[in-house]
Amino acid sequence: MSGSAGSRAGRFSTWTTRRWLRVGVAASLTVLTLLGITGAWVLGRTAAISDDLVNVKSPALTTAFRLESALLNQETGIRGYGLTGASETLDPYRQGLADQATHTARLQELLRGDAGGLGDLRSVQDAADAWQKQIARPVAAAPAGSPSPLATSQAHEGKEAFDALRAALGAQQERLRTERAEAAEDLKDTMALRNWVFSTIAAVIAALAVLVFEGLRRGITGPLDRLGTDARIIAGGDFEHPITPTGPADLRRLSSEIESMRLRLVRELAFTEEARRRLDAQAADLHRSNAELEQFAYVASHDLQEPLRKVSSFTQLLQRRYGGKLDERADQYIDYAVDGANRMQVLINDLLDFSRVGRVHRELESVDLEAVHERTLSSLSVSIEETGATVTHDPLPSLTADSTQLGMLWQNLIGNAVKFHRPDTAPRIHVSAEQDGDLWRFAVTDNGIGIAPEYAEKVFVIFQRLHTKDAYKGSGIGLAMCKKIVEFHGGTIAVDTEYQDGARITFTLSTPRPATPELFAGSAAAHADGEQAP
Repeated sequence: MSGSAGSRAGRFSTWTTRRWLRVGVAASLTVLTLLGITGAWVLGRTAAISDDLVNVKSPALTTAFRLESALLNQETGIRGYGLTGASETLDPYRQGLADQATHTARLQELLRGDAGGLGDLRSVQDAADAWQKQIARPVAAAPAGSPSPLATSQAHEGKEAFDALRAALGAQQERLRTERAEAAEDLKDTMALRNWVFSTIAAVIAALAVLVFEGLRRGITGPLDRLGTDARIIAGGDFEHPITPTGPADLRRLSSEIESMRLRLVRELAFTEEARRRLDAQAADLHRSNAELEQFAYVASHDLQEPLRKVSSFTQLLQRRYGGKLDERADQYIDYAVDGANRMQVLINDLLDFSRVGRVHRELESVDLEAVHERTLSSLSVSIEETGATVTHDPLPSLTADSTQLGMLWQNLIGNAVKFHRPDTAPRIHVSAEQDGDLWRFAVTDNGIGIAPEYAEKVFVIFQRLHTKDAYKGSGIGLAMCKKIVEFHGGTIAVDTEYQDGARITFTLSTPRPATPELFAGSAAAHADGEQAP
């Protein structure tokens, strides 16, 4: 017994939600179809009985009474005519004959298919024919004006004949009355059955609704709710919370798959947490290393200023005092030393400026970029005048930023655009500005020699030069410094490789106050006390 129950449970445990729904819908439709057929039959039966009672039984009984009335009118007319001989007394007889024909035809129509009713009608017709043949017609054929002797002589026979007719009419009416009563009782019983059937249908539909609701709750919505609750608990951070498979086979498979995914996530999270710890340790090391490198760059560039100034000063003194007094080879060596010292001083100054970006800055304030642009043009006025450059710009906004760093940014970008112009072509430079949400998008566009796409990333690396120092002066730090300034202010900078008529440097600056990077803050705190101007 228990084995059979277990096998059934095991068989049902393999059913999916779709199969449960199909079986449930098929069973419900079967029950509803059977109930519908039963209800339709009961309704049809009720309608048939009601139609027979209303359109056959009751009209037949009423017509039988009218037929009896027509025959009584005939008997009254014949009796009056036989006693008086007055022709007007035959009017009820004549009218009764017409009514008899009408009511007889109506009864034949109503009672077709009813052998008993038609038999009673034939009995009435036979009795009426016998009375009419024996009494009514002979009396009606007698001359008017005097009583008919036949009516008197045949009075007894006429009474017996009409009594027979009355008996036939009574039998007919009794049958019709009985059939109508039976039909009414049958209609009553059928209506009671109809009411019971429809009450049963309503109860079954209600029971099916309850069963469907309960089945859906237990088989689908309940397991889904539990699965959703488990998923929300896991999504809330409790990754150790297990998911218990419940419900039909497909929902259990889904729960098992989610449980497998949870276990995989737990493993991935454990691995990620371990990797994060390692990354944190590496980031701390990198943070410390960057701080040390920045400190080294600052110290190196700052502390080299004094000895480099001495070297430069003394080489220049040698050049002024002994220039032309030694041989040509000595003059050449002195020139090399002076040029090298000067270039080294420029390079160290640029490196010092580069190391200061993000590490040493003033308080962020509202900076009018129109004013910054005008100062930049004033600083570059000599080179702009020498090259015949034309510099235009869109209306520039005011941003919360470090004014000194934005001045360096504008000077490097516009200065490069003026410097790297095409030979025998006057530079045309345009600075565009467009707001995009919390960002401002800027572009510095020129008609110069341009930047090849393969060097679009390389130009932002410190000390990277695309040309020799003899072709274009500079230390190779300018665009690297621009990148550092833009990133410090929460933006990005890039070369527009699609622009082919020169160079276009695009960059963004954030309108809200940018967060000072932790690295820069740490470095500034570490070196603020010992820093001096170059």
